[in-house]
Amino acid sequence: MAVKYKDYYEILGVPRNATQEEIHAAYRKLARKYHPDVNKSPDAEEKFKEIGEAYEVLKDPEKRKKYDQLGANWKAGQDFTPPPGWEVHFDFWGPGEETGETSWRTTDFSDFFETLFGGGFKRTRARSGRTGGPFTGTWVQDGQDQEAKITITLEDAYRGGTKTIMLQTPKIDENGNVTMETKSYEVKIPPGVTAGQKIRLSGQGQPGTGGGRPGDLYLVVDIAPHPYYRLEGRDIYYKLKVTPWEAALGAQVDVPTPGGFVSVRIPPGTSSGKKLRLRGKGLPNPKGKPGDFYVEVEIAVPEKLTSREKELFEELKKHSTFNPRS
Repeated sequence: MAVKYKDYYEILGVPRNATQEEIHAAYRKLARKYHPDVNKSPDAEEKFKEIGEAYEVLKDPEKRKKYDQLGANWKAGQDFTPPPGWEVHFDFWGPGEETGETSWRTTDFSDFFETLFGGGFKRTRARSGRTGGPFTGTWVQDGQDQEAKITITLEDAYRGGTKTIMLQTPKIDENGNVTMETKSYEVKIPPGVTAGQKIRLSGQGQPGTGGGRPGDLYLVVDIAPHPYYRLEGRDIYYKLKVTPWEAALGAQVDVPTPGGFVSVRIPPGTSSGKKLRLRGKGLPNPKGKPGDFYVEVEIAVPEKLTSREKELFEELKKHSTFNPRS
């Protein structure tokens, strides 16, 4: 039986060599535009269903490959009969299976789709990961995940805790327009979080429509520069200034760390640039070894000398045989 050929690339408005990212973006844009909960025009539901069918094929490399075998010479609306020997079987999602993609319910796909890939329908995923109950024919779309940047202090990263943040998030109104709203979130900062890590706020992304589950909000962590410390991964660096005599004779110095003061021994003969390591005093690591704390020694000299200090330095100059350039 002949059916009407559907040009899935034309439906999504993408070229036949489009990447998966381009196909996904085109689907998202059109699905928002024609979603029946947003677009009240008479043909919106049918258009939305057609967009979903095109995406169902083109997002799946195996289905797309089979579809592309038909060639690029077909025109939308032409009578179409599968070529001889065309046999293809695809599994469709049943109860209890999830794909992670936006989903919809429909009684079936088009005759063209069923001719190529076999009949079936895609059930929506539920919050529990199971699907059940009678088939309703309701349009369902899960909300999109969102990302936002959160800036915390090094002390927040070290100790963890709870932080209140305000974010502006996009919201689609009943007319399909995107507006911004300000929301407050209580965010639990885990001890030892590092820059670039994501904190997931379940269900705080875009709301679903038609009973679909809301997306998640992912907060990408950025750690603000610190006036005293430098952070590299989980290691913390601190520049400690010492006097010439502390460097030459050795000394015991209290050093501030995010976990409190620690007494550090400066060995005799320490030069500027020497690093002293305090094992395990860097950022904690919930899943393994914590970072280290490094004390970077810098020898400081007085900008102005008293007459007595000048005499002592002159005396040292007279008797010292030390030459750093030899």
